[in-house]
Parts: sequence; structure tokens; C-alpha cells
Amino acid sequence: MGDEQFDSVEALLEEARLTARMPEPAERLRLRQAAGLSRAQVAAAVGVGRQTVANWEDGTTDPQPPGRFKYLRLLEGLAQIHPAAPAQGLAETVAPVAGSAVPETAWGPDGLAVQGEPGSCLRCGVTTPYKATDGRSLHPGAMCQPPAAAAPPQTAATPAPAPTAAPSPAPAPVPSRPQRRAKSAARAQAETADLISQAVHEELERAEGDADAAMKALVKRAIPDVMRLFGETRATARYTYTAYPALPDILTKPSKREPDQIWEARPNFHHPHYSLKSAGSITVTALDVNAAYLSALKTWLPIGKLEHSTGTDGVDPKRSGVHLITPSPWHHPHLPDPLGDRDQPGPLWITGATLRLLLRLSGPKYGLLDPPVVHESWTSGATENFLDALRKTLTAARETAIAEDDTITLEYIKAMYSKFISTMGESVHNREIMRPDWMHIIHSQAYANLWGKAYKAHQAGLDVIAMMGTDELHVTGDWRQVFPEGRGVAQMKIKHSDAKASGEYTIGMAAR
Repeated sequence: MGDEQFDSVEALLEEARLTARMPEPAERLRLRQAAGLSRAQVAAAVGVGRQTVANWEDGTTDPQPPGRFKYLRLLEGLAQIHPAAPAQGLAETVAPVAGSAVPETAWGPDGLAVQGEPGSCLRCGVTTPYKATDGRSLHPGAMCQPPAAAAPPQTAATPAPAPTAAPSPAPAPVPSRPQRRAKSAARAQAETADLISQAVHEELERAEGDADAAMKALVKRAIPDVMRLFGETRATARYTYTAYPALPDILTKPSKREPDQIWEARPNFHHPHYSLKSAGSITVTALDVNAAYLSALKTWLPIGKLEHSTGTDGVDPKRSGVHLITPSPWHHPHLPDPLGDRDQPGPLWITGATLRLLLRLSGPKYGLLDPPVVHESWTSGATENFLDALRKTLTAARETAIAEDDTITLEYIKAMYSKFISTMGESVHNREIMRPDWMHIIHSQAYANLWGKAYKAHQAGLDVIAMMGTDELHVTGDWRQVFPEGRGVAQMKIKHSDAKASGEYTIGMAAR
């Protein structure tokens, strides 16, 4: 037998030996918790998903290849470090009387047996059917009654009261389903966040403390790392993203030099009544929207094969995709056009996120324009929660990094969500997701979110001087009365640049 064959046989025998000693699910859980390991850490070490480890620990499934052998080796090592405490029943703590015989019978709790006539417990005096190994009546520890309080002397006229059983302890309240779900989600989020801190720690160690080198390495690994996080946050999700359905030609980029055929409504607005080129007496503050693309992950995404429809058949609150429309005119020069800076009239393809904004603005609450004419659509059933668990995980990790002034982790998280979005289309850098419709929808959602902030400022009496990209909003007046200031996702901060270090500048009125 060759060396390779011998090694293979020995590996099989070793796995068989380990399998024969496989701990029960409860012991698997105990060993991991005793070692202070998260499920995410164990999953990464043995090459499986976090939910797989959870299934192994609650007995839903038994460990299977390819991760089983590594998992068995890990459990064996942990069992040597954290051996289980020996079980000691009450029968071991009560010494038997020499020469006494214990009848063969079924043993109950704490090593006690139900046999013979009931008698008074030798510890508490209350009648019990349980016997110790020496034949004396004895309660199991959990059932033994507490010593009675001192009672007045008994006389013939006052007979001793009969012993009464102690009241049963009140059962622990059972958490409701929403409470259990929230607790499970919080635990999963904490374990998934461990993957982020672990990656930062690894690269800092590898770079020997060089922050710049560690940051470059983290940005380089951002795509595979965020895809791993995405898989962890979707451990129990029902919708798949790896079975790519055929996409219509409208979602295929004609060539590298030609633009996409989907109009994302990117804004480039400047108020026509003010001159940005000449200084004046009007003070403007440039504001920055924090993590605009991260917030845009909360959007309606199509989760199936896109289906073609004509007219308004594809316009449904529970569907999403792309639509060919003819927009109505925009008659509000003091506000950004919700379709962005578009210089070509006529029909255009937009995403479901932009269409939702247009329909909302044409409704009775806003009444800012007429609804667009929808000619045809490519849509499927949609959900707003497809990326929500990933969004919440990255948001929580971002907040922690800000609180700890951890610039490296903050930039690493930014690289993860921005690259995740930019490479989910036709990209050679990420072949796990090929959904250009999702990419366009998320971009459009970020622009729609920014338009909402501009409208909020306008309603509060501020003039919107400029709105650009996904995160830049220039306004006059006291903006802090409208937006909370800070670095959080729901907050705004002053946008600093080399030209405007303070984030404020002055302008004048434009010539009419």
C-alpha cells in the first residue's frame, strides 16, 4: 500500500474514531460556550455557515462532510480543555449502611428510587415515596422542603399541624415569538459582527501594526468578505440569489464606452436664482449625507425572473424592476427634478425606486406633477427586506467604529457596502451576484432618499442651492433645526473640502 493510500485510510479511521465519540448537541453547545467562541468563529474555522453550526448544536442536523472532520477535531480539543463536570447524584453522597441490600428497581431523580412504603424524609420530615440506597426515606434535593419555622410547644389541646407541601415554584415566563425572534436576530448580528472585527485584527497583525498597510489589505478583501457576511445574514432566508434568471437586453450594457440604458435619476441641481460663481451676502452650508448607499440597501428588489408587461400591468406595490415611461414636465425650478439632470426629452427606462418616487409626488399628499405614462415593464415579485439584515449588521458595526474612533474599521465597512453595490452588475470582481437590475435600483434609491431630504429642507423654509450625487446637499438657513447633526446613518454633517474648509460659503443672486 502506497503512502498516500495509507494516509487516506488513517484519515478515515481517525474520522470514524472521532465520530464514534461525537458529543450530544447540548454538549457541543456547552464546549463552544465554555471556550468563549462564537458560532461565526467556529463556522469560519471548519468551513461552514454560522447557521449550520447552530443546527449542529440544537440537533436539527448532524455534522456532515466537508466540515465534519474539522468540527470533530475541534470538539475533541475543547473537551480536553473544558471537560464536563462529573455527574454526582444524591445516591453517591449518602453512604449506604453496611450489609444493606438495595432492591433492583428503576431509579428516579438524584439517584433515588421509588420503593416500599412512603416514610418521613430524614432531612425535612415530609412524607416521600423516595428511598436512598440505604433504604431510608429521602427527598430528591429539588423536592426537599425547607426547615419549618420554630413553632410554639404543642399540647394535647393543640395537635401538631399536618405537614404541607411547599408551593410549586412559578414557571418562568415563556418569551413570545417576536421576543425570541428579536433575541435570535441580535445574537446572529453580534456573531456576524465578530467577522468584521476579526478581519481587522488579522490584517493589523499581518501588517505588524501598520495602519495604512492593513487598510489597503482590508479594502482589497472587501468584496469576498462582504459576500461572506451576506451569506451569514441570509442563513435562514427563503430567496436565492445564485440562480441567475435570464435578463432582458435593456439591462445589458451595449459596450464599455456606451452608457447603461437604465436612467438612475442622478441629480446635478443648482438653484437658478442664485449664482455659485460670484460671492455675495447669502451664506450656504454644504451638507453631507452619511452612508447614503448603506441606507439605500433598504429598497424593493425583484427576487425572481423579470417578466414583461405592457401598460400599467407591471405597476404593483409588491413588484419591482425597470419601466419604460414618458415623464410629465417638472414645473418647480426651486426644487431638484426627481428625474435628475436629464437633457433629452421623450421616453426613458427608469427603475422601480424612481417610479415609486414619481408616483408618490403625483399623489394627493404632494401634488407636484402628473403621474408618468408607463409603456412597458420588466418586473417580478419583490421584497424590501432582502438586504436588510446585511444593512443592519454593517450599520451596527459602523456605529461601534465611530464610537471607538476606529478609522480602519470604518473605512473597511465603507469599502464593503460600496463595492458590494458597484460589483453586483456585470463585474469581473464579483461573480457571486449578477443582478444589474439590483445595482440600478439601489443607486436610484440613494438619489430618491437625497431628494426627500431636499424637499424636507424646502418645507422647513430653507432654500436648496445645490444637490449632487448621492450625498451632497447645499442649503441656506439654520439647517440644524431640520436635520440632526452627527455621523450616524440618520444624521447629517457639514461637508468639508479643500476649497471650503469650513463647509460654508457665500453666494449672490443670479442676474435675471
